Amino acid sequence: MEEWLPSLKTDTPQEGYELAIKLARKGVALTQPDAEVRKKLRGIYAENADSLTLASQVIAIHYQTVAAANNYWK
Repeated sequence: MEEWLPSLKTDTPQEGYELAIKLARKGVALTQPDAEVRKKLRGIYAENADSLTLASQVIAIHYQTVAAANNYWK
């Protein structure tokens, strides 16, 4: 597996949020490595409120982790 995450440290909360999104996206790509399968499934979850809410929840959990690693940017 390639090393793509050198640190959870970010300069700003905005960068932290963007990192949280990247973590969520990487998790999906590693779980389902076939891009064509992900593309097929996107149409299913893109219009499903529950799926979108769960995706937001995953990002929020990652953001909590990044925020803690950055001492909440204090």
